[in-house]
Amino acid sequence: MTTPDPTSPLDAPPGAPPEPVFPSAPAPPDGVVPPGSVPLDYQRFRDEPMELYRELLRDHGPVVPILLDGKIPVWTVLGYREVVRVTTDPNLYARDSRRWHAWHLVPPDWELTTFVGYRPTMLFSEGADHQRRSEAICDGLAAVDQFELRAGCERVADQLIDTFAGSGRADLVAEYASQIPLRVVTRLYGLDDTESAAIQDDSLHLTGNDAPVALQKMQTRMEALIKRVRENPDQVNVAAHLVSHPAGLTDDEIINDLLGSIYAVQQPTSDLIGNALRLMLTDERFAITLSGGRRSVGQALNEVLWENTPVPFWIGRWAADDTMLGGRRIRKGDCLMLGLAAANADPDVRPDFHGAGGNQAHMAFSHGKHGCPPAAREIAEVIATAAIEVLLDRLPDVTLSVPADELEWRVTLMMRGTAALPVEFTPTHLH
Repeated sequence: MTTPDPTSPLDAPPGAPPEPVFPSAPAPPDGVVPPGSVPLDYQRFRDEPMELYRELLRDHGPVVPILLDGKIPVWTVLGYREVVRVTTDPNLYARDSRRWHAWHLVPPDWELTTFVGYRPTMLFSEGADHQRRSEAICDGLAAVDQFELRAGCERVADQLIDTFAGSGRADLVAEYASQIPLRVVTRLYGLDDTESAAIQDDSLHLTGNDAPVALQKMQTRMEALIKRVRENPDQVNVAAHLVSHPAGLTDDEIINDLLGSIYAVQQPTSDLIGNALRLMLTDERFAITLSGGRRSVGQALNEVLWENTPVPFWIGRWAADDTMLGGRRIRKGDCLMLGLAAANADPDVRPDFHGAGGNQAHMAFSHGKHGCPPAAREIAEVIATAAIEVLLDRLPDVTLSVPADELEWRVTLMMRGTAALPVEFTPTHLH
């Protein structure tokens, strides 16, 4: 993948409508790297993230100039109030990454290019265009029948459990959590089981050298879906809702936004399931008591969204003008990375999970107009809740097959999930 050109659209699909082009923001006169920038300690980020966040907050304040990969400068927003401020002012802290003045520092193989390189999706749109497209997506997701969604989740969960229930052993990440989200969501879009499986396989290659080919395959499948929906307008699914929405979305807009939502759904929801199962299998507060009860799945999910959110950082926002934030001078064209997990660790808002633990004001889904839409959050939580509840119902004596301290995290800057969750249980017959 080539280094993005800040003056032109990237990876626009064939036939895509022209996109507005922002001129490259001029670099500050004294360079693009703020003085006092701190290299991110990736080892500590992997091993002890909460301690690292608290230390950065204590020593540098709520907004810290961080160097990624040793030289790429971003303002990392760690304070809860500061994250709220950034996410509620999309005019000043904008989403179009072509505003960035530091593209010349980005290597061709930078791991975050997938997230930062401009594409004509709702994710990078701004102003009235974003409002129009986000309303269509939000309406489409809100129209999903919650009972049908739950039933679909349970059906997929049962099918997956059937594949390993008789063996008495499984890896609940590879064989279960990672398999569920796309199987459920792509059916909501209007894809059948075969198409869903193909999309899931393609999605596994979106961050490697095969990313362009995988993305093209996914786009081709989505083009076929939209063509089918237009030929059969009586269908009831998210794609059909977008096609008929008053926003008047083009096929290219629908395809790009569906592809963007697929990527946003799969790994974070998979990690939400895996991280919650890890918590419930390793923390005695969630163990089955003598009376047969346990702390609820909802409590486990809420704690994970605070403690081990699947998306610890989100990059990013780009300053549309010079401003001040958290006592720092932010310059036009600067990149801001949202420290969602760090905001959760801010002592001013930190809940006590050994008490009720019912505080849901976490930043796991970000915030504001560019945050995860409420309907999408509900879908993710329904999927995760159903997946865990079905598993515990089918395999009530499931336990880890390795010591808890041997479990490892799969960590990238933007994703944090349990790498593997080997378990054992009494073998059962098929459901």
